[in-house]
Amino acid sequence: MDIKQLQYFIAVSEHMNFSKAAERLHISQPSLSNAIKKLEHEIGTPLLDRNTRNLQLTEAGEVLFERAKVIVKNMEVLKIEMDEVVVHGTSEITIGVMESIKHWLPKVIANYKKDYPQMMIHLVDILGSKRVKKSLKSYKTHLIITNQLMDDPELEVKTLYEERLVAVLPLHHPLAKKETLSISDISAEPFIISTEGFQTRRDILNTFEQAEKSIDIQFEIERFETAVSLVRENLGITILPENYLQGPTAKTIVKKEIEGANLCRNVYLVYLKNRHLPFAIRQLLKDVLQFFETKPM
Repeated sequence: MDIKQLQYFIAVSEHMNFSKAAERLHISQPSLSNAIKKLEHEIGTPLLDRNTRNLQLTEAGEVLFERAKVIVKNMEVLKIEMDEVVVHGTSEITIGVMESIKHWLPKVIANYKKDYPQMMIHLVDILGSKRVKKSLKSYKTHLIITNQLMDDPELEVKTLYEERLVAVLPLHHPLAKKETLSISDISAEPFIISTEGFQTRRDILNTFEQAEKSIDIQFEIERFETAVSLVRENLGITILPENYLQGPTAKTIVKKEIEGANLCRNVYLVYLKNRHLPFAIRQLLKDVLQFFETKPM
């Protein structure tokens, strides 16, 4: 029994169709059938019941299917870790990011690059808690910086800092003249909010609910950049992390503190507890944590 045989068996078990499984594996159907028969011969018992109109797993097949998935997954992980373990200064690192970290992450990377100039760094947008977990557990990313609160025993979660959420208005909006705003002030305004699955959306909706005010949602977005563009065109107002509004963006909109509302969010560094991270990647993780020990937000 080898890994290729297990991969073939998993494909057949998932499709319950030799033709579709062969197509997925890019081999001929007779070759796949012969491989499965050989596997059954080695094990000494049928794995598939071929006597019905549709293929079905036998009891032995069900056991092997569940165990084989774990074995194949572990082998894939082992290959990734072995490819990385010899790395010290020349390799790649993939970091899942969100928009509001654009003002500080480049500073950390610039300092890190002094010691690891050949390290290729991939920055990919990972938004929403389901995507965060899937990306880490499938080994697509080494670490992720997110505001999504993770409650998962497989993940290590480090709190980096807390950031305030503020109202964002068009430059000439009537409410822009007020020094601070209340939830009552903005409850009647057309509102731009993140789509389902985002922690910021839940925080905002909870705040309106606690204030016993309705919210007039007119737009749902995934990226803060889109929200700011809609605000600029006088299509509504929104609530965003104050850190995102630094730099040139601040000159194109008006931001206002929302009084009486504890609107803020935590930003976390998240990675897999049991994944082996090469020294060079562990150093970047350490650099991120140290940045906030010396420069609190």
